[in-house]
Amino acid sequence: MAALVLPFGISLAENPPGEKEQQRYTWRNAPRHSSGVAPDPAAHADQAVVMVMAADTFGWRGYFAVHPWIIYKRPGETSYTRYDVVGWGGGNVIRRNYAIYDGLWFGSKPKVMVDHRGEDAEALIDQVEAAVKSYPFPREYRSYPGPNSNTFIAHIGREVPGLNLDMPANAIGKDYRPISNPVGLSSSGQGIQANLLGVFGFSLGLEEGIELNLLGLNFGIDFNRPALRLPSVGRLGMDSVAAEKADQVKADEVAFEPNS
Repeated sequence: MAALVLPFGISLAENPPGEKEQQRYTWRNAPRHSSGVAPDPAAHADQAVVMVMAADTFGWRGYFAVHPWIIYKRPGETSYTRYDVVGWGGGNVIRRNYAIYDGLWFGSKPKVMVDHRGEDAEALIDQVEAAVKSYPFPREYRSYPGPNSNTFIAHIGREVPGLNLDMPANAIGKDYRPISNPVGLSSSGQGIQANLLGVFGFSLGLEEGIELNLLGLNFGIDFNRPALRLPSVGRLGMDSVAAEKADQVKADEVAFEPNS
């Protein structure tokens, strides 16, 4: 009980319900403008970029889960291509350019999980596009236990290990595997995983550390960047390498921005 209640309490403390009520967002009026976490594509037209980001889901679900997506651009392009899975609307749940590339997700600011630029990013883009096409659940969606938006990004991580994707513990659905294929690569593409329908199993890898999945809730320890991996919270400890790198790049861009 403590393992379940404590992470939820931390999540509440970080984002008190009173603040959400004061904003009184609905699906219609929740802000979805650019968050500024991705480099401006026009200003970086000569550079390839691949990023994965995630934001708290809308409403009360934001205390438990995140919604992720992937964006990329090739050198010479002045706009991003964005892919994520969205459950409402029917038909194919894989959406291309559904929203602004780094926009707030119905009021929630995204955090960077993957940030590759230059030649490294350019080498990944064809693999990412192939992974999007090979997603095995393009017409299925279940918020719990999956397949959902986290299942989609985890699939890309498995198919493109060069992303070095480290999905947080509160990415519910990332561990979803059909009962016919319970064992395989973890969402980083660099570890191993055994799981039944996203509700019971484990993952072990350099990026994930050791993680146990019980009823879709994940508990674990990250030894690579020391941290606890907890439901509701996601990560408690040192930031992931991608988040730290994105913060540093953004700080460098601001520092060298010419005076107006």
